[in-house]
Amino acid sequence: MAKKKNEVKINVKIEKEEWAAALDQVFAKKQKEVTVDGFRKGKVPRNVYEKKFGKESLFIDAADLVLPTAYEKAMNDHKEVIPVVQPKVDLKSIDENGCEFVFTIITKPEVKVNKYTGLKVEKDKVTVKKEEVEHELQHLLDQYTELVVKENGTIEEGNVAIIDFEGFKDGVAFEGGKGENYSLEIGSHTFIPGFEEALIGMKTGEEKDIDLTFPEDYPSEDLKGAKVVFKVKVNEIKEKQTRELDKEFFEDLGMEGIDSEDTLKEEIKKNIKAQKDMEAENKYVDALLEAVGKNVDVDIPEEMVEEEVDRLMKRFEEQLKMQGVSLDLYYQFTKSDEKALRSQMEKDAFKNVLYRLMLEEILKLEKLEVTDEEAEKEAEELAKKYQMKKDEFLSQFGGIDMVKYDLEIRKVVDFLKENNK
Repeated sequence: MAKKKNEVKINVKIEKEEWAAALDQVFAKKQKEVTVDGFRKGKVPRNVYEKKFGKESLFIDAADLVLPTAYEKAMNDHKEVIPVVQPKVDLKSIDENGCEFVFTIITKPEVKVNKYTGLKVEKDKVTVKKEEVEHELQHLLDQYTELVVKENGTIEEGNVAIIDFEGFKDGVAFEGGKGENYSLEIGSHTFIPGFEEALIGMKTGEEKDIDLTFPEDYPSEDLKGAKVVFKVKVNEIKEKQTRELDKEFFEDLGMEGIDSEDTLKEEIKKNIKAQKDMEAENKYVDALLEAVGKNVDVDIPEEMVEEEVDRLMKRFEEQLKMQGVSLDLYYQFTKSDEKALRSQMEKDAFKNVLYRLMLEEILKLEKLEVTDEEAEKEAEELAKKYQMKKDEFLSQFGGIDMVKYDLEIRKVVDFLKENNK
């Protein structure tokens, strides 16, 4: 075993009976797949196979087969070595007598937290202004705004036009450029620039050809910068009718105990304050962690940061998928690539690793503990919250150890808040 700072190299040999068994297992699989003249499929003898394809044709698959066993052996023989990222593995040698792996293990760096109490980080005071309540009330009224048919008049900004449309490029209809009875709010900028503006002033039943040019940065290569014609017919015009703070509106809200303007404003104020309290708490914790982080001495291995970038990339991709967007499409829209995105995430990744290491160190220094009972209770409560069975929740969350770790980190953060003054 060779060792340098935060890196351990462990050599593991697989040979004799264990290697022979792996070669036998690989041959048994290959035997079923290969065809050799003079032999039925699956019946070619070992010596004939090796003469035709060579003994070495079995080696790599056999090495893949024994790799998990080799890693397990490395960890069992060196229990003092605790990996913090996925190990790197190299195949040092391989032949008919065996193979040798070299595992490069990145270990947890030494962490020194010089100061983590009495930092005097201030928490923002939360207030709710009258204007904020009024703004949210108007937003609520807008949500419950009703659309009524505009019997007379023309399309105006803010109206909803029910239209049929079809787009043509060089006289030919293009894909995705057609819609029937499409509800378009004028001023929403849903369509390309100029389209909604051209509808203003049209009447119900009126038809019109709209000449437009697609933007140069439009995602579709066929339409980028193209001159097109949209044939449009207005089927109906609707306008928004603002709701009144009356009995009917409060009934539509369906909020218990809300039956007047005063009670509604009080509820809105309470909700705004709750949101601000949460934001202030998150900002406070971030500032507290940042203050502690400035007092930490640690040499973080770049592999830990890279693995955290991988995790952030995966989470970002999942968030995009929930919005119906792929990473490739995101790169097109933002005119970037994977390298640029990973570079953007490096700062947050480094911070995440730093905070994790320093919180783990404070946990150890202060001898803070989470009991098995606390972890089990937390798992039960979280499973109930997400309406899942406990076993199902633990399977997705990463097991009871992850629940326990999460509680430990929260306990450290609570300790920092209590000892900040």
